[in-house]
Amino acid sequence: METAAKTTDIPRNDIDKLWRYYKETGDLKAKNELLLHYIYLVKWTVRRMMPKYNSYNEQDDLVNCGVIGLIDAVEKFNLDHGVKFETYAGSRICGEILDYMRSQDWAPPSLRKKINAVMKTYEALEARNHKPPTEENVAEALSMPVSQVRKILSQTHMFNLVNFEDALSSSNAINEISSPEESTPENTLLNKEMKKILADMIESLPEKERLVITLYYYEGLLLKDIAEILEVSESRVSQIHSKVLAKLRAKLQKII
Repeated sequence: METAAKTTDIPRNDIDKLWRYYKETGDLKAKNELLLHYIYLVKWTVRRMMPKYNSYNEQDDLVNCGVIGLIDAVEKFNLDHGVKFETYAGSRICGEILDYMRSQDWAPPSLRKKINAVMKTYEALEARNHKPPTEENVAEALSMPVSQVRKILSQTHMFNLVNFEDALSSSNAINEISSPEESTPENTLLNKEMKKILADMIESLPEKERLVITLYYYEGLLLKDIAEILEVSESRVSQIHSKVLAKLRAKLQKII
């Protein structure tokens, strides 16, 4: 099972010294060393957000966006606020990638129609046969190549990530790892309320769906790692994940 791994071997105490030196002096060389040390966060985030069979978007584009988020995190991170940089930067990196996806307008009505068709076919075949269908089953039912089904599934994954994030944003929920200077008593209260709502929603999910969400968001596993644990295909995990996000998004929209 894969885990996030640093690309450099700078000891923790040296990293702390490097942070303090950079924040005191603004030295460009120190900043670049920090970026090099933490670049693994960008690569890991992209791998988690983009399934391996994804071909509709160049990985380099997402990595470049993630690097912008990392640079922003390094520049704005406050050493005195007691938040781990990895946690703070993860939010910035993910946010930059999601903003990029929104700006690309990559999900026109025609694509959304295909996504809906694939998801409905999955549900119909599973209800009829009482077991999860394969990609080949879905492709045959829709009279399309398996490669196209896989491409649509990867688009479904990112589509629901973007739309779920939009639902959270429209609810005025403040991310738990926002920097303290951005926090207000009102935002803190909203954040606590939204966490409670989401926790209740997740708790009410069927066991397998709850496990996928827990392993993906709380344990930080890749889709392929979750597939190994559940002993199903990666595309099946992607389908479950997308289905749950769509379900949670629909519930959030009713609340807000």
